[in-house]
Amino acid sequence: MIMVAVLALSGRLLWVQGLNSQALAQEAYEQRSVTRPITALRGDITDRDGTVLASSVERYDLWVNQVQVTSYKENWTSTDVKGVEAAAEDLAPVLGWTVEETTEVLTGDDQFKYLEKNVEPAVRNAVLSLDIPGIGGDRVADRIYPAGSVGGNVLGYVGADGTALGGAELTYDDVLAGTDGEMTYEQGAGGQVISTAPSTTTEAVDGSDLALTIDRDLQWKTQEVLQATIDQWGATGGAAVVYDPKTGEVLALADAPTFDPNDVGSASSEDLGIRSVSSVFDPGSTGKLFTMAAALEEGTAEVDSEYEVPYTMDFNGERIKDSHSHPDQQLTMAGILKNSSNTGTVQVAETMTPETRYDYLMAFGLGQTTDVGLPGESAGIVRPAEDWTGRTRYTTSFGQGYSVTALQMVSAIGAFANDGVRVQPQIVAGVREDDGSISPVEKPERTRAVSAETADEILAMMDNNIDDEESGARVEGYAVGGKSGTAEVPDGTYTSSFIGVALADDPQLVVGVYLFGLNTFISGTRAAAPAFSDVMTFALQNQGIAPTGVPGRELENEW
Repeated sequence: MIMVAVLALSGRLLWVQGLNSQALAQEAYEQRSVTRPITALRGDITDRDGTVLASSVERYDLWVNQVQVTSYKENWTSTDVKGVEAAAEDLAPVLGWTVEETTEVLTGDDQFKYLEKNVEPAVRNAVLSLDIPGIGGDRVADRIYPAGSVGGNVLGYVGADGTALGGAELTYDDVLAGTDGEMTYEQGAGGQVISTAPSTTTEAVDGSDLALTIDRDLQWKTQEVLQATIDQWGATGGAAVVYDPKTGEVLALADAPTFDPNDVGSASSEDLGIRSVSSVFDPGSTGKLFTMAAALEEGTAEVDSEYEVPYTMDFNGERIKDSHSHPDQQLTMAGILKNSSNTGTVQVAETMTPETRYDYLMAFGLGQTTDVGLPGESAGIVRPAEDWTGRTRYTTSFGQGYSVTALQMVSAIGAFANDGVRVQPQIVAGVREDDGSISPVEKPERTRAVSAETADEILAMMDNNIDDEESGARVEGYAVGGKSGTAEVPDGTYTSSFIGVALADDPQLVVGVYLFGLNTFISGTRAAAPAFSDVMTFALQNQGIAPTGVPGRELENEW
């Protein structure tokens, strides 16, 4: 029996120390080994001039191993206060706690418990300088937005754990996020660090900075004007866009109501999206511009073509009427646009097939996303021409029967300000390098919608629409062109809008203002045009665009 026992023990010893020693050593190492993350800081998001709109600051989560705290000052002969009691007295003033509160947190058998989260580096350094056993800190990041709600809809936001949840933060997360690092070390049974054991550290790689095309000051002004206009007219929401038609850069993209990314919890869920790219609506009379551009391009009408324009008119049994009663008028095509006549516009549209008009809507980018690079973008709704049955055949000519987004519409009208070429909108200028230079994103797509000659004729008609002395859309000292729009929504509310171009003789900017959820019919000329004027005035000054001194164009509106 003794021999059997000796053989059994010898066999086990041989197995443990010889045949299975490597596996057991690895198991023991894994039990001792601890890996803690080192959080990478997200890159900054800046405006076009480098002004920081979103930034990550270094913070620390402090933690404690309660078992180890008991050894604090255990070998000190100069004091009788040791362990948890001594640690609480020294730590409490650093954290701003009472000694009683601190004692309660430090007392127990937990080998890991958070002391305080998201403290500043100075606090963390002060805590660690006390050399209390079992207390440490992990680097984390706190995302802050210095401009508050300015650009909040564009920037988006991150969750408490740093996960990107909206806006540019989400779309460009792979650029901004960086790569977390880690630190691996060995600890004893009580959780204490084994200082003589090897440790490894992989440093975190912080994210890259993202430069947007928006201008912070212009974004602020656009949001302010938009919200004031919504309050004035009792709208439920709105959107406004400032766009460079030659480069495709979006200089301001405003939504209202919006939110402060620093305080997402207090915002309504419906305000966390981006209305200017996600909310769809019938454009109303601004859509007449596409009908007239198609007719000019196809050669079926001219700016001075003559039409008999009644208040109501029947087309194959479908009665179309203008927004306000008036006697029969003798209008040119320019006059039809200036008077925003539905019956006149349908007469122009009927010189072409529905298929032709549909093709032009597609050429202007309607019915498809702009791919601006923001989440939740809608393509709008433009049904094929074969589905334009009944009234739809006629209402599509004056901006009803199809739906668009605010950004989509502004970029489409922008084609008239760029010699007939539509430029894909851009909200991101590029990635900012360490030396401050910007590596641009891919060049925006360019699509010719109409000829330069047709674009200039439409600009002249838009210029003809605005009286530079009396119109609510006028911009003091500048010649501007524009078009208003008002459309009824199925729920009984109205959407009013105004889109305009400046300078009318040398286009530099396109501004669109949209008001949603109006309870009664309020024309875009009345509600949105003054807001357009305010935003365009500020934008021209902000961008340093001087007037040319060329007066606005006036066309023959009647015959």
